[in-house]
Amino acid sequence: MKFVAFERKLQGTGASRRLRHAGKVPGIVYGAGEPAVIEVDHNALYHAMKKEAFHSSILDMEVEGKTTQVLLRDFQMHPYKQQVLHVDFQRVDATTRITKKVPLHFVGEAESPAVKTDKGTVNHVLTQLEISCLAQQLPEFIEVDLSGLTMGHSIHVNDLKLADHIKIVTHGKPNPVVATPVPAAAEEVIVVAAAPAADDKKKKKK
Repeated sequence: MKFVAFERKLQGTGASRRLRHAGKVPGIVYGAGEPAVIEVDHNALYHAMKKEAFHSSILDMEVEGKTTQVLLRDFQMHPYKQQVLHVDFQRVDATTRITKKVPLHFVGEAESPAVKTDKGTVNHVLTQLEISCLAQQLPEFIEVDLSGLTMGHSIHVNDLKLADHIKIVTHGKPNPVVATPVPAAAEEVIVVAAAPAADDKKKKKK
């Protein structure tokens, strides 16, 4: 994905506030050299950030006609407005090794025995994984195949098929669960007591 940014001439709280009023987002680019302050069109950035790939892939940032490869590293949103307040990017090249969270895409759930045969559901325990790899080898997502999932068994991190150059960062947790099947909830049968018959009422009065 490609986006256009501009060099930011003025810095400080007041300058950033004026930029936001003008429909711009202040930002910074760091890594592989001196940090550079930039500004980005708010609406273009806001719509780009709705796309999953903008958060988990290498981006081509054009500034003053020069293109640099970067990764979105952080952003700050307004507490209640749909407004991006600040954005951080990191420069990357072929030698840059990064650690970044990547979304999980689940496939084959409806065909799994746990769902198709046993009528259960699948609980997605994790929706993203933190991985370590070279920036140029960063996947946009990791696919999780659920088609063979059976009731009573779970898919763990070690079950995922990953390229050799990708290392999963679990922060000391041994083989976390990624997805697990859940049995269908038992249907509650509500028994409504029948109203006493008219003859029974008469007998009780006697």
